[in-house]
Amino acid sequence: MTDIADREVRWGVAKRLEFIDFRLFWDGSFNRKDLVDFFGISEQQASSDIAQYQSRAERNLKYDRSLKSFVRTEGYRPEFIGSFSDRYLLQLMAVKNGWMSASDTWFSEAPPVDVVGFIKRRATSPDKLIQILDAIKQNAELNIEYASLTGTPAGTRSIAPHSFLFAAGRWYVRAWSREHNDFRDYSLNRIASAVIVGPSSVTADLDLEWHHTMELTLVPNPKLDLVKQAAVAVEYEMVDEELRVPSRLSAAFYIINEHNLDVEPGLLKPEKQQLVLKNLDEVIQTREVVRRLSVEALRRVKTGGSEA
Repeated sequence: MTDIADREVRWGVAKRLEFIDFRLFWDGSFNRKDLVDFFGISEQQASSDIAQYQSRAERNLKYDRSLKSFVRTEGYRPEFIGSFSDRYLLQLMAVKNGWMSASDTWFSEAPPVDVVGFIKRRATSPDKLIQILDAIKQNAELNIEYASLTGTPAGTRSIAPHSFLFAAGRWYVRAWSREHNDFRDYSLNRIASAVIVGPSSVTADLDLEWHHTMELTLVPNPKLDLVKQAAVAVEYEMVDEELRVPSRLSAAFYIINEHNLDVEPGLLKPEKQQLVLKNLDEVIQTREVVRRLSVEALRRVKTGGSEA
């Protein structure tokens, strides 16, 4: 057997062992037929996989003759998957929203799910996304058709993308803008077309707001009564009544906006502003200083044969 074929076999077995672990963890049971049907393998191979799992984690399962299935034991501990609920919940949401098929998950059956307040936006086409990815890999410039909400008329923009950002339910691409000689965030949903036009003379290291991080210190709104403050602290797993959130300076705006952290205290009911940014002034001042440094660095870079 070649090394490549051997690696593929090992990878296949590893995924099936992970599948067993997943079903035990989330469903509480599985049987040999689950493996046969899901992976299209023989019953003999499925039996071999189960035996291999048992050799690694015999404490995790026992055979229930009445159910004709292997069931999770009280001593179960994840062996091949992390004990993370986010993976399960995110897949439930992805299936509900049509982002992935239920057949792409390892669920035997999913509980009823509803996603409240989800408003579907125009999807980013794979063709456009590939162009953006290629531009990032090549440090290239793109011409995009973009509909902005900042007052700039819709039309062609020249950008050099370097990273992606997910914030407040939207995907953005972080990019240098030729028109503004500045780094900005562009919503993927508002990019109508994207075409690579050539190499960029601006590199991502000049985006100092992106590369500079600082901690946002969040505390329960002191206007809440003590019981509610304690509930907020528990929900966010605060330590000493504080939650320290590392954030890129360029992304701090999204966190601040999502949680109304820049709203003057007293303007909103405390229940509408459960968190307060303890170091708001420091964050604003730091971002202004770093932004000036980035703008100055960009001014010293020649773009397109002229001084920016």
